[in-house]
Amino acid sequence: MDTHLHHDRNPHLEEHMKSSEMLRDIVIGMSDGLTVPFALAAGLSGAVDNTDVIVIAGIAEVAAGSIAMGLGGYLAGKTEQDHYRSEEKREYHEVDNLREREIEETKEFFANIGLSKELQDKATEEIARDKKQWVDFMMKYELGLEKPDPKRATKSALNIGLSYIVGGLVPLSPYFFVNSPLEGLKLSAVVTLICLFIFGFFKSRLTGINPWGGALRVMLIGAIAAGAAFGVAKLFGG
Repeated sequence: MDTHLHHDRNPHLEEHMKSSEMLRDIVIGMSDGLTVPFALAAGLSGAVDNTDVIVIAGIAEVAAGSIAMGLGGYLAGKTEQDHYRSEEKREYHEVDNLREREIEETKEFFANIGLSKELQDKATEEIARDKKQWVDFMMKYELGLEKPDPKRATKSALNIGLSYIVGGLVPLSPYFFVNSPLEGLKLSAVVTLICLFIFGFFKSRLTGINPWGGALRVMLIGAIAAGAAFGVAKLFGG
């Protein structure tokens, strides 16, 4: 049984959790938003001689990509809610039909955190008086599930989708100001790789890994993707 305490009633921790979820969404959206349109623009730069084609195709990709990524975030949020409701329903069934087993599991939790036998019995008796309180307790401490924000799916979709758009416009922006696809690619590569490095640096700091190594890794992935797309376009486009 999971005995980790989750003090979700602490306003500071609640705010921290919400901020973490938002940052995770931004990282997901921005990561793909910077990389995929950059690779697309690089590939088209090796195959066409008109920046208008690159801009139109790039904007179309950003629109489609942001919708797809946002929908993925929405479905993930809905899945989390559905999973929580399913487990909650099961816990209510067990409290009603397998009461003795649930009592023993509750006592086991209190035993694992060091309460005496007498306090285990008293705490279990107290919490079992309120069915909803008991189920909420078991959801959190037996299953380790926090009740999801009912608006989480929508927020996630918006955060990821908008982050993808912002990230996607970075590699496309140079093509708005030049007429040569290769010139646009040079400027796009400089701007995007710098942004990927900065993005990778802060992403790595948030996840607790070496920020310089993480920044170089993210930048290298973007460069390889764009280089591969450009090379393939040149190879098959003549």
